[in-house]
Amino acid sequence: MSSSAATATADLLLVDADVVTLDSARPRASAVAVSRGVVVDVGGQEVVERWRGARTEVVALGGAALTPGWVDGHSHPVGSLTMSAGADLTGVRSLEQLRERLAQLARESTDGWVQGWGLVPDVFPGGVPRADLVDDALGGADGAKAFLRLADVHSALVSTSLLREAGIDGPRRFPSTAEVVCDPDGTPTGFLLEWDAMALADRLAPTLPDAQLRSRLRSLLDDMAAQGLVGAQVMDGDAASLDLLDRLEEDGDLPLRLRVAPFCMPGVDDDDVAQLVAWQERTGRRWRVAGVKLMIDGTVDGGTAWLDHPDANGQSTASFWRDPQAYARAVRALDAAGVPTVTHAIGDGGVRFVLDVLEPLGPPAPLDGPPGRRAAHRLEHLETLPDDLVARIGASGLTASVQPTHCTHFVAADGSDNWSVRLGPERAGRGWRVRDLLDAGALVVLGSDWPVADFDARAIMAAAQLRRPVEDDDAPPVGPEQATSAEEALAGFTRAPALAAGDASRGVIRVGAAADLTAVGADPTTAPPADLAAAPVLLTVVGGTPVHRTL
Repeated sequence: MSSSAATATADLLLVDADVVTLDSARPRASAVAVSRGVVVDVGGQEVVERWRGARTEVVALGGAALTPGWVDGHSHPVGSLTMSAGADLTGVRSLEQLRERLAQLARESTDGWVQGWGLVPDVFPGGVPRADLVDDALGGADGAKAFLRLADVHSALVSTSLLREAGIDGPRRFPSTAEVVCDPDGTPTGFLLEWDAMALADRLAPTLPDAQLRSRLRSLLDDMAAQGLVGAQVMDGDAASLDLLDRLEEDGDLPLRLRVAPFCMPGVDDDDVAQLVAWQERTGRRWRVAGVKLMIDGTVDGGTAWLDHPDANGQSTASFWRDPQAYARAVRALDAAGVPTVTHAIGDGGVRFVLDVLEPLGPPAPLDGPPGRRAAHRLEHLETLPDDLVARIGASGLTASVQPTHCTHFVAADGSDNWSVRLGPERAGRGWRVRDLLDAGALVVLGSDWPVADFDARAIMAAAQLRRPVEDDDAPPVGPEQATSAEEALAGFTRAPALAAGDASRGVIRVGAAADLTAVGADPTTAPPADLAAAPVLLTVVGGTPVHRTL
């Protein structure tokens, strides 16, 4: 029972619910009272009797499950406005299909541009994209200018016409190890690896007016809330994206909370790091800057991951930073300023280097202690890990962030996909070791990496348990020994992201906790994964205010 005065009334009462509290002191309940954005009571019918007043909103959930609100632990909602520009190519599965789709898009284009996203490298011979495989479908070397992002969003295929327009006529050197891929004679193939290289062409692409940007972002965030998300940990940002969030809040409250970690890219100097530290003060009503995002490597599919040993193509052998020690210096400076870091680390070599940098920095400062970093440093993706790295992560106190649907939707159990072929059976067999990380004692946050994969938490929790797409009963699981339990999957979207952010007041339903809540038509801890994935989200509550409801 709450210690509040008996005459107090609640703003919101959620009743007739199957409350999954994730609080060991009271795991289950049937009613929750909320006042001023905070849970003030949890229990049964007595909660209603204590807290109902003339102005209390009472919502009967009809026996639906009520859980702590779901938080996507790795997402790019603002960045996705660019990353998912143009046509959705996620369903294209052959070069012939791609050529047909591009020809259609070129015919329909009114400005001479074709943009697309979500393209998997497997559609190209040997998994290697080339402009000469699609140029004629776009109208030839003088045809439509095409910028096609691959599914990993770390690479793009651009048409010969766009190469010419952008003045890309040979190899380039960047602060990072990004690459304009060229034939042996120095002629660009149209394949651009990593951010610096993609920017050469992407800077020419048509952009949306501010009003449309705000509208698209608002619609996307509304969709996220409608699928039960009360928050997202946003893994990119710059001055323009932070300003966009400011302008969006001028139109009204965001439907979910955003915790933003702006980018720190190769080539930064002391002034850039100081700017990142200063940005930690930026905040809105439902968004705030909290952390900094770095990348130590790229992707296995693009050959830009950092592996202990080369992949099957002789690639993925180096850091994203030409001087990895520059990464280390930036991280240490941020840590000294009390700023938690988030590092994209996919290959075992990259993970090993990041651990060498982060382990000596120690754990975060206690929430009630002297000033300092309040959240643990994080490692993102962790796609292939040998046993020694699993053990080190578990013992380090660092947060491990993994996206289950990257495994279940982009990798084939028979090893025939580009990712598996590049790594070979041994390293591919060490993919997405969620079970082993949990058993080693790591705090494991789950997420989508939207727009790389869909942000539906129900499907992601199901995939974490099944190790295959929940929508495909016939698909064999990928590494089924790495499956999570239902309770662990729910924790990965609730308690784990809260603790990773250094916030003990979220991810649990108990007196004093923030009233960020999700009501769904199936209990995530007991329902078969397929039933959870199909269950409706009935109510999403942020700070005690319903932001989505079907009741």
